[in-house]
Amino acid sequence: MANIRSLCVYCGSSSNVRDSHREAARELGTILAKARIRLVFGGGRVGLMGIVADAAIENGGEVIGVIPKFLEQWEVGHSACDELIVTDNMHDRKLKMATLSDAFAILPGGLGTLDETFEILTWKQLELHDKPVVIVDVDGFWKPLATLIESQVSEHYVRAEHQNLFDIVPSVAEVLPTIQSMPPARFSLESKWL
Repeated sequence: MANIRSLCVYCGSSSNVRDSHREAARELGTILAKARIRLVFGGGRVGLMGIVADAAIENGGEVIGVIPKFLEQWEVGHSACDELIVTDNMHDRKLKMATLSDAFAILPGGLGTLDETFEILTWKQLELHDKPVVIVDVDGFWKPLATLIESQVSEHYVRAEHQNLFDIVPSVAEVLPTIQSMPPARFSLESKWL
């Protein structure tokens, strides 16, 4: 069983989103705090990012934000984090978030969330890490992504076994049980890359 101490959450920075997506972010932050699992996130105080961090903080959880310098200068950094790490650029941000985390959960989001998701899946495909990745399909939000990947498999751009790089769950409540049912990581990103 995977025993995780920190979970990286990728999610949107938009505030103009469904209430159910906001509630999913709030629920995940609360669950992590109560399970004493550190939240690692993109460091923003806006959108779902801000909501998941606020919920973890309000429930006594440990929160580490990682934000690139240019976004911090726009004053969107979440100042209430236990630690707010400011990186030089987006690439360093993603690498830092990945190395700080034992597993990944993806909530609804936009292009940035897709970028983070595909990069962490690509790194896993290339065996740079083998940490659990769980996509939370709130209200069927990620069904088009699942359809796209199935199409890539049927067109031979993605190997069928690479659909096992991630799990899709229908609710936040299933994130930790799904991760905890997985085998522990055999190696880390740090051992392969750094």
